Amino acid sequence: MAVEKQYLSDVEAILSHRHDNGADLWATADKRLLKGSPFSTFDSVLYLLELGMSPDEPVLKDAADLIFSTWQKDGRFKIYPKGSIYPCQTALAANVLCHMGFAYDSRMEKTFQHLFDTQYSDGGWRCNKFSFGHGPETEHSNPMPTLNALNAFRFSGYFEREPLLDKAVDFLLEHWRIRKPMGPCHYGMGTLFMQVEYPFRNYNLFQYVYVLSFYSRARKDGRFLEALEALKLKTADGQIIVERVVPELGKLSFCKKGKPSRLATKRYVEILENLKK
Repeated sequence: MAVEKQYLSDVEAILSHRHDNGADLWATADKRLLKGSPFSTFDSVLYLLELGMSPDEPVLKDAADLIFSTWQKDGRFKIYPKGSIYPCQTALAANVLCHMGFAYDSRMEKTFQHLFDTQYSDGGWRCNKFSFGHGPETEHSNPMPTLNALNAFRFSGYFEREPLLDKAVDFLLEHWRIRKPMGPCHYGMGTLFMQVEYPFRNYNLFQYVYVLSFYSRARKDGRFLEALEALKLKTADGQIIVERVVPELGKLSFCKKGKPSRLATKRYVEILENLKK
């Protein structure tokens, strides 16, 4: 798939930030791949893929090499030079690489096994980092890393075959009932969650429904169907209207705040197609 002419200026704008953090490919010299949001390495790769750029383009092939250079033999990704390696970082790296076509790479197999080995008792993934203290809510997994992990696994051979993924789906569906902040990082379902954010970056209704729509266990669940109905109420004439976007991305044509987004609507149509499976 090639980038359509109308989005070439968006691609150019994203590429113009590739040295912002001191090195190439939106990274720092010491390979901090989450530095500089919303134009981090991970963010920018996903934007370019969303705009239709082929993973075979040199810039994305180089970015894949950069991400894999942080891969560890136990399957984790060390995306910061110092400090602990958290499950959320590995889940995010896995998600990006799977979107780039590496789900069946031997290194990713090791990463998938690591994720299964570190899955928490409630079915999700969590980090032992307690920025908000140790309240009872922190005994749950973190919803966003769990969503990223499921987004990665849907490209893998484990998709729709591994019961452990059903547990992760159930965990996220239960959050629709709980709504309150969960996990050590306090992911909730409040006002911001219910706003349609695009492109996919944070834990929000649109991305939640999109990822879960690929899983048959979710599609027949009443909690998912309620979330889907809430998303449908956000559409206008069958189109997704972007309600929230970070200001730095607001100038790009594919995600104008308050406007219908053709590419976001393609993701919405994908949800509707998944319901027919």
